[in-house]
This record gives sequence, structure tokens and C-alpha cells, in this order.
Amino acid sequence: MLLDGEAWQARFRDFRTEAWRLETLPAYNVPQEAEEIQSFLAGERIDPHTYSNEYTEDLKRVRREGKIKGRVHIVTRPLSAYLRYEFMYYRPHVWAGEDIRIMDVTDRINPLADCQDFWMFDRTEVVLMNYEPDGTQISREVHGGDATPYIEYQRIALVESVPFEEYVKGLDV
Repeated sequence: MLLDGEAWQARFRDFRTEAWRLETLPAYNVPQEAEEIQSFLAGERIDPHTYSNEYTEDLKRVRREGKIKGRVHIVTRPLSAYLRYEFMYYRPHVWAGEDIRIMDVTDRINPLADCQDFWMFDRTEVVLMNYEPDGTQISREVHGGDATPYIEYQRIALVESVPFEEYVKGLDV
């Protein structure tokens, strides 16, 4: 089953304990971000201390309700322009309550090299994120099978990654 619109939004509103994501791409082609990326490349930056939007407010709600929202992003250096842009937003997202971790596989074998992007809700429902090679999203598809392999992918990603703030210490991001 493909997910879009209200059915997709409901996953984030209605999860009971955890919404978790694995990100594997160095760039995502999101048309709504094009102008912001151009501004970023021109040197504009947000102030992470004052930045707030609908997403950060929702993260705060999730934490108040005792839920967890997290992700691991697999990266290689040098970081793509898109990753540097995305990292600018990761700091206020972490401060708002999201558990963001980075798995840098620059100098080692990627134990999740064959794994595609996915979201997992409450460790029971997996939504596969399907992308073109350039990072353009094709679809979101509910995985109809057992979630156990994805729980294992999550375990590996968490063990093999470090918290975002630790990863960026000393980096110019």
C-alpha cells in the first residue's frame, strides 16, 4: 500500500512510542527546499538558538508525551552540500527532542549498504521510502512483511553511529 496525504501524516500523529528513520542518501531532491538550499550555498544560515517551526514544535510535543522520534543518517566525507544544509537544521531539531545520530562510513565498510531508507513506527510498521538516484522521492510504501529485519537494521545503525552533536564537534557545519 502506498502512503500519501492524510494517511502519511497520521503515522506521525498517531504513533504510540517511537517513530524512527534510516537515511542513506547524500542528498534528497525536495523541491520545497530548493530556495533555502540556494540561500545556504550563498552563505545564509539560521540561528539554531532562535529557530523554531512547525517541525520543532511537534518534536517538543512528542517529547512531552513521552514518545521518541529519531533517525540515523549514513554519511561519507566530504559531506555533500545537501548534508551541510541539512545539518544546519539538525541542531535545533536535536535541541527540540529528536534523537539524531550519524553513521560515518568514510573509512570503513557500511554494514547497511544494501538497506534502503525507511521509517519504522512503534517497531511494528515499516514504511519503505523509495527514491530516484538523484534523491527525488518516488513513493512511500507500507512494507507488508515482518518488521524484524528492520528492527535489526535499527539496532545496527544505533550501535554503529554517534550522536549528532558529538559528530559535528570541530566540523564547520
